Amino acid sequence: MAEFLQLVFSGLTVGAVYALVALGFTLVYNASEVINFAQGDFVMIGGLGTAVLVAGGLSLPLAALIAVAAAAVTGLLLHRLAIAPARDASPVSLIMITIGASIFLRGVAQIVFGKEFHSLPAFSGSDPIAVGGATILPQSLWVIGGACVLVVGLDLFLRRTLLGKAVLATAANRLAARLVGVNVGIILAFAFGVSAAIGAIAGVLVAPITLTRYDIGTLFALKGFAAAMLGGMGHPLGAVLGGLLIGLLEAFGAGYISSTYKDAVAFAAILLVLFLMPRGLLAGRGVDRV
Repeated sequence: MAEFLQLVFSGLTVGAVYALVALGFTLVYNASEVINFAQGDFVMIGGLGTAVLVAGGLSLPLAALIAVAAAAVTGLLLHRLAIAPARDASPVSLIMITIGASIFLRGVAQIVFGKEFHSLPAFSGSDPIAVGGATILPQSLWVIGGACVLVVGLDLFLRRTLLGKAVLATAANRLAARLVGVNVGIILAFAFGVSAAIGAIAGVLVAPITLTRYDIGTLFALKGFAAAMLGGMGHPLGAVLGGLLIGLLEAFGAGYISSTYKDAVAFAAILLVLFLMPRGLLAGRGVDRV
Protein backbone atom coordinates (compact mmCIF):
# COMPACT_ATOMS: atom_id res chain seq x y z
CA MET A 1 0.00 0.00 0.00
CA ALA A 2 2.86 2.38 0.82
CA GLU A 3 4.44 1.75 -2.60
CA PHE A 4 1.12 2.35 -4.34
CA LEU A 5 0.61 5.62 -2.45
CA GLN A 6 4.17 6.70 -3.25
CA LEU A 7 3.53 6.18 -6.96
CA VAL A 8 0.27 8.13 -6.70
CA PHE A 9 2.10 11.09 -5.14
CA SER A 10 4.76 10.97 -7.84
CA GLY A 11 2.21 10.66 -10.63
CA LEU A 12 0.04 13.51 -9.38
CA THR A 13 3.07 15.80 -9.06
CA VAL A 14 4.30 15.36 -12.61
CA GLY A 15 0.75 15.04 -13.89
CA ALA A 16 -0.11 18.47 -12.50
CA VAL A 17 2.69 19.97 -14.59
CA TYR A 18 1.52 18.13 -17.71
CA ALA A 19 -2.01 19.38 -16.99
CA LEU A 20 -0.83 23.00 -16.95
CA VAL A 21 1.07 22.55 -20.21
CA ALA A 22 -1.99 20.89 -21.76
CA LEU A 23 -4.15 23.75 -20.49
CA GLY A 24 -1.88 26.16 -22.36
CA PHE A 25 -2.29 24.10 -25.54
CA THR A 26 -6.07 24.15 -25.09
CA LEU A 27 -6.33 27.88 -24.42
CA VAL A 28 -4.38 28.79 -27.56
CA TYR A 29 -6.13 26.16 -29.68
CA ASN A 30 -9.61 27.30 -28.67
CA ALA A 31 -8.85 30.94 -29.36
CA SER A 32 -6.81 30.63 -32.54
CA GLU A 33 -7.06 27.01 -33.79
CA VAL A 34 -3.25 26.82 -33.55
CA ILE A 35 -1.45 23.91 -31.87
CA ASN A 36 1.49 25.69 -30.26
CA PHE A 37 4.44 23.32 -29.91
CA ALA A 38 6.48 26.12 -28.33
CA GLN A 39 4.32 25.72 -25.21
CA GLY A 40 6.91 23.52 -23.50
CA ASP A 41 9.58 26.17 -23.95
CA PHE A 42 7.60 28.55 -21.77
CA VAL A 43 8.06 25.98 -19.00
CA MET A 44 11.79 26.23 -19.66
CA ILE A 45 11.75 30.03 -19.61
CA GLY A 46 9.93 30.08 -16.27
CA GLY A 47 12.10 27.52 -14.50
CA LEU A 48 15.45 28.41 -16.01
CA GLY A 49 14.89 32.15 -15.79
CA THR A 50 13.93 31.93 -12.13
CA ALA A 51 16.89 29.66 -11.27
CA VAL A 52 19.40 31.98 -12.95
CA LEU A 53 17.96 35.12 -11.37
CA VAL A 54 17.92 33.53 -7.89
CA ALA A 55 21.53 32.45 -8.38
CA GLY A 56 22.28 36.07 -9.29
CA GLY A 57 20.97 37.29 -5.94
CA LEU A 58 17.31 38.14 -6.50
CA SER A 59 14.65 36.91 -4.11
CA LEU A 60 12.60 33.92 -5.26
CA PRO A 61 9.25 35.79 -5.61
CA LEU A 62 10.81 38.63 -7.61
CA ALA A 63 12.79 36.23 -9.81
CA ALA A 64 9.70 34.14 -10.50
CA LEU A 65 7.66 37.24 -11.33
CA ILE A 66 10.28 38.45 -13.80
CA ALA A 67 10.60 35.01 -15.43
CA VAL A 68 6.82 34.59 -15.80
CA ALA A 69 6.51 38.11 -17.22
CA ALA A 70 9.33 37.35 -19.69
CA ALA A 71 7.52 34.20 -20.81
CA ALA A 72 4.25 36.12 -21.25
CA VAL A 73 6.01 38.75 -23.37
CA THR A 74 7.60 35.97 -25.42
CA GLY A 75 4.15 34.47 -26.00
CA LEU A 76 2.83 37.86 -27.15
CA LEU A 77 5.79 38.30 -29.50
CA LEU A 78 5.27 34.79 -30.90
CA HIS A 79 1.72 35.73 -31.84
CA ARG A 80 2.59 39.19 -33.14
CA LEU A 81 5.68 38.29 -35.16
CA ALA A 82 4.97 34.73 -36.30
CA ILE A 83 1.34 33.66 -35.97
CA ALA A 84 -0.56 36.85 -36.87
CA PRO A 85 1.30 37.44 -40.18
CA ALA A 86 0.54 33.83 -41.18
CA ARG A 87 -3.11 33.79 -40.05
CA ASP A 88 -4.30 32.59 -43.49
CA ALA A 89 -1.76 29.76 -43.66
CA SER A 90 -2.73 26.10 -43.42
CA PRO A 91 -2.83 24.36 -40.00
CA VAL A 92 0.29 22.37 -40.91
CA SER A 93 2.17 25.57 -41.77
CA LEU A 94 1.16 27.13 -38.45
CA ILE A 95 2.35 24.04 -36.58
CA MET A 96 5.69 24.24 -38.39
CA ILE A 97 5.97 27.90 -37.39
CA THR A 98 5.51 27.02 -33.71
CA ILE A 99 8.07 24.21 -34.01
CA GLY A 100 10.51 26.68 -35.57
CA ALA A 101 9.82 29.11 -32.74
CA SER A 102 10.55 26.35 -30.24
CA ILE A 103 13.90 25.60 -31.89
CA PHE A 104 14.73 29.31 -31.89
CA LEU A 105 13.89 29.70 -28.18
CA ARG A 106 16.02 26.68 -27.26
CA GLY A 107 18.92 28.06 -29.27
CA VAL A 108 18.71 31.45 -27.57
CA ALA A 109 18.47 29.80 -24.13
CA GLN A 110 21.51 27.63 -24.87
CA ILE A 111 23.56 30.68 -25.86
CA VAL A 112 22.44 32.78 -22.90
CA PHE A 113 22.35 30.17 -20.11
CA GLY A 114 24.67 27.41 -21.39
CA LYS A 115 24.08 23.66 -21.52
CA GLU A 116 24.44 22.86 -17.83
CA PHE A 117 21.56 22.05 -15.50
CA HIS A 118 20.43 24.77 -13.10
CA SER A 119 18.87 24.14 -9.70
CA LEU A 120 16.26 26.10 -7.80
CA PRO A 121 15.88 25.76 -4.01
CA ALA A 122 12.65 24.26 -2.68
CA PHE A 123 10.09 26.85 -1.64
CA SER A 124 9.52 25.52 1.88
CA GLY A 125 12.25 23.05 2.74
CA SER A 126 13.15 19.62 1.42
CA ASP A 127 12.28 17.38 4.37
CA PRO A 128 9.74 14.78 3.15
CA ILE A 129 6.33 14.51 4.79
CA ALA A 130 5.19 11.03 5.85
CA VAL A 131 1.68 10.07 4.70
CA GLY A 132 0.31 6.55 5.10
CA GLY A 133 3.72 4.90 4.99
CA ALA A 134 4.80 6.90 1.93
CA THR A 135 6.49 10.29 1.73
CA ILE A 136 5.80 13.40 -0.28
CA LEU A 137 8.06 16.41 -0.73
CA PRO A 138 6.75 19.82 0.30
CA GLN A 139 7.55 21.03 -3.21
CA SER A 140 5.16 18.43 -4.62
CA LEU A 141 2.40 20.04 -2.57
CA TRP A 142 3.35 23.38 -4.09
CA VAL A 143 3.11 21.87 -7.58
CA ILE A 144 -0.27 20.22 -7.00
CA GLY A 145 -1.70 23.14 -5.06
CA GLY A 146 -0.41 25.68 -7.56
CA ALA A 147 -1.95 23.73 -10.43
CA CYS A 148 -5.30 23.62 -8.63
CA VAL A 149 -5.22 27.37 -7.99
CA LEU A 150 -4.35 28.11 -11.61
CA VAL A 151 -7.07 25.84 -13.01
CA VAL A 152 -9.76 27.22 -10.71
CA GLY A 153 -8.58 30.80 -11.23
CA LEU A 154 -8.59 30.45 -15.02
CA ASP A 155 -12.07 28.92 -14.94
CA LEU A 156 -13.41 31.77 -12.80
CA PHE A 157 -11.69 34.34 -15.01
CA LEU A 158 -13.21 32.91 -18.19
CA ARG A 159 -16.72 32.64 -16.76
CA ARG A 160 -16.94 35.70 -14.51
CA THR A 161 -15.03 38.50 -16.24
CA LEU A 162 -15.81 40.49 -19.39
CA LEU A 163 -12.38 39.74 -20.88
CA GLY A 164 -12.78 36.05 -20.10
CA LYS A 165 -16.17 35.98 -21.82
CA ALA A 166 -14.59 37.67 -24.83
CA VAL A 167 -12.06 34.82 -24.98
CA LEU A 168 -14.89 32.27 -24.84
CA ALA A 169 -16.82 34.16 -27.51
CA THR A 170 -13.77 34.21 -29.77
CA ALA A 171 -13.28 30.49 -29.23
CA ALA A 172 -16.93 29.74 -30.03
CA ASN A 173 -17.28 31.88 -33.17
CA ARG A 174 -14.66 34.39 -34.24
CA LEU A 175 -16.89 36.16 -36.77
CA ALA A 176 -19.77 36.51 -34.32
CA ALA A 177 -17.35 37.87 -31.71
CA ARG A 178 -16.20 40.55 -34.17
CA LEU A 179 -19.80 41.49 -34.91
CA VAL A 180 -20.52 42.20 -31.24
CA GLY A 181 -17.45 44.40 -30.88
CA VAL A 182 -14.76 42.01 -29.63
CA ASN A 183 -11.26 42.90 -30.81
CA VAL A 184 -10.30 39.40 -31.92
CA GLY A 185 -6.65 40.30 -32.57
CA ILE A 186 -6.14 41.46 -29.00
CA ILE A 187 -7.94 38.40 -27.64
CA LEU A 188 -5.74 36.04 -29.66
CA ALA A 189 -2.58 37.80 -28.44
CA PHE A 190 -3.95 37.67 -24.90
CA ALA A 191 -4.49 33.90 -25.19
CA PHE A 192 -0.87 33.39 -26.27
CA GLY A 193 0.40 35.56 -23.42
CA VAL A 194 -1.70 33.83 -20.76
CA SER A 195 -0.83 30.35 -22.00
CA ALA A 196 2.87 31.29 -21.89
CA ALA A 197 2.49 32.59 -18.33
CA ILE A 198 0.74 29.36 -17.26
CA GLY A 199 3.59 27.31 -18.73
CA ALA A 200 6.18 29.49 -17.02
CA ILE A 201 4.47 29.13 -13.64
CA ALA A 202 4.52 25.36 -14.13
CA GLY A 203 8.26 25.60 -14.82
CA VAL A 204 8.87 27.61 -11.65
CA LEU A 205 6.90 25.13 -9.54
CA VAL A 206 8.59 21.99 -10.85
CA ALA A 207 12.19 23.29 -11.20
CA PRO A 208 13.18 22.50 -7.56
CA ILE A 209 12.23 18.86 -8.18
CA THR A 210 13.49 18.15 -11.69
CA LEU A 211 16.28 20.73 -12.21
CA THR A 212 16.10 22.75 -15.42
CA ARG A 213 18.09 23.60 -18.52
CA TYR A 214 17.62 24.93 -22.05
CA ASP A 215 16.15 21.78 -23.66
CA ILE A 216 13.63 20.55 -21.10
CA GLY A 217 10.76 22.19 -22.96
CA THR A 218 10.67 19.62 -25.75
CA LEU A 219 9.61 16.73 -23.54
CA PHE A 220 7.11 18.87 -21.64
CA ALA A 221 5.56 19.99 -24.94
CA LEU A 222 5.17 16.40 -26.13
CA LYS A 223 3.72 15.23 -22.81
CA GLY A 224 1.40 18.25 -22.62
CA PHE A 225 0.21 17.63 -26.17
CA ALA A 226 -0.41 13.97 -25.31
CA ALA A 227 -2.41 15.06 -22.28
CA ALA A 228 -4.48 17.50 -24.33
CA MET A 229 -5.16 14.80 -26.93
CA LEU A 230 -6.07 12.26 -24.27
CA GLY A 231 -8.54 14.59 -22.58
CA GLY A 232 -9.94 15.96 -25.84
CA MET A 233 -8.18 18.78 -27.66
CA GLY A 234 -10.05 22.00 -26.98
CA HIS A 235 -11.57 20.91 -23.66
CA PRO A 236 -9.99 22.60 -20.58
CA LEU A 237 -11.25 20.00 -18.11
CA GLY A 238 -10.07 17.28 -20.46
CA ALA A 239 -6.59 18.85 -20.53
CA VAL A 240 -6.38 18.68 -16.74
CA LEU A 241 -7.73 15.12 -16.64
CA GLY A 242 -5.39 14.03 -19.42
CA GLY A 243 -2.36 15.51 -17.67
CA LEU A 244 -3.12 13.75 -14.40
CA LEU A 245 -3.75 10.44 -16.18
CA ILE A 246 -0.49 10.68 -18.14
CA GLY A 247 1.40 11.43 -14.93
CA LEU A 248 -0.17 8.49 -13.08
CA LEU A 249 0.39 6.12 -15.99
CA GLU A 250 4.05 7.13 -16.14
CA ALA A 251 4.51 6.64 -12.41
CA PHE A 252 2.85 3.22 -12.33
CA GLY A 253 4.62 2.14 -15.50
CA ALA A 254 7.99 3.07 -14.00
CA GLY A 255 7.14 1.51 -10.64
CA TYR A 256 5.60 -1.78 -11.74
CA ILE A 257 7.16 -2.38 -15.17
CA SER A 258 10.39 -0.48 -15.84
CA SER A 259 11.55 3.12 -15.68
CA THR A 260 13.11 2.55 -19.12
CA TYR A 261 9.68 2.83 -20.70
CA LYS A 262 8.42 5.73 -18.60
CA ASP A 263 8.58 8.32 -21.39
CA ALA A 264 6.93 5.95 -23.85
CA VAL A 265 3.69 5.97 -21.86
CA ALA A 266 2.57 9.36 -23.13
CA PHE A 267 3.18 8.43 -26.74
CA ALA A 268 1.42 5.08 -26.31
CA ALA A 269 -1.52 7.03 -24.90
CA ILE A 270 -1.62 9.23 -28.04
CA LEU A 271 -1.72 6.14 -30.26
CA LEU A 272 -4.48 4.54 -28.22
CA VAL A 273 -6.52 7.73 -28.29
CA LEU A 274 -6.10 8.09 -32.06
CA PHE A 275 -7.15 4.47 -32.64
CA LEU A 276 -9.89 4.05 -30.04
CA MET A 277 -11.12 7.53 -29.06
CA PRO A 278 -10.00 10.06 -31.69
CA ARG A 279 -12.04 12.80 -29.96
CA GLY A 280 -10.46 12.11 -26.56
CA LEU A 281 -12.02 11.28 -23.21
CA LEU A 282 -13.98 14.55 -23.18
CA ALA A 283 -14.64 15.57 -26.78
CA GLY A 284 -13.81 19.23 -27.26
CA ARG A 285 -15.49 21.66 -29.62
CA GLY A 286 -12.14 22.30 -31.30
CA VAL A 287 -11.96 18.81 -32.81
CA ASP A 288 -14.84 19.69 -35.12
CA ARG A 289 -12.88 22.57 -36.65
CA VAL A 290 -9.88 20.52 -37.79
